[in-house]
Amino acid sequence: MVRFGEMSTTWRYPGAMARQPAQRQRDAPRPDGVRWLSEDELVAWRRWTMLGLQLNGLLGRQLAGSPLSYQDYTVLAYLTEQPGDRGRLGVMGVALGWEKSRISHHVTRMEDRGLVIKEKCDHDRRGWFVRVTPAGRQAIEDAAPGHVRAVREHFIDQLTPAQLAALSEASAVVLDHLASLEG
Repeated sequence: MVRFGEMSTTWRYPGAMARQPAQRQRDAPRPDGVRWLSEDELVAWRRWTMLGLQLNGLLGRQLAGSPLSYQDYTVLAYLTEQPGDRGRLGVMGVALGWEKSRISHHVTRMEDRGLVIKEKCDHDRRGWFVRVTPAGRQAIEDAAPGHVRAVREHFIDQLTPAQLAALSEASAVVLDHLASLEG
């Protein structure tokens, strides 16, 4: 497995090698107007993105014996944390960072499998609620212990309490920024 902190510095954004020496200052003026990432910023960004990709892949494989995909689990986890085990389709899509078509198609496939049902919103004729069915509730309850064990083993237990707190705080800052873009 390639570790990004130990990899060659030649992997860059297209054309970046010609424009960005490895040790450029963060806010130095650039002729092209782009604030290219410093080496430390680039390594941090790559580690963060690879962490998400690799951890999501591992958690998806952990669910292989379950009738749920990792995306199904994510939808059900979101819904079971909402009052009445239901939530607005569009709000859920925004919360999960999914495009409207992706959340709509995925929920329809889950509905076809009996995990959720869609309900028309009474006060908004265009809106939909998604509710967890008893089968969906049972599926996530069956899958949750293995999922939590994997999250603990491969993420939580790898970090000190201080690292976990710092990661949580940093994530909250970026999530707040992203939420401000939705308004």
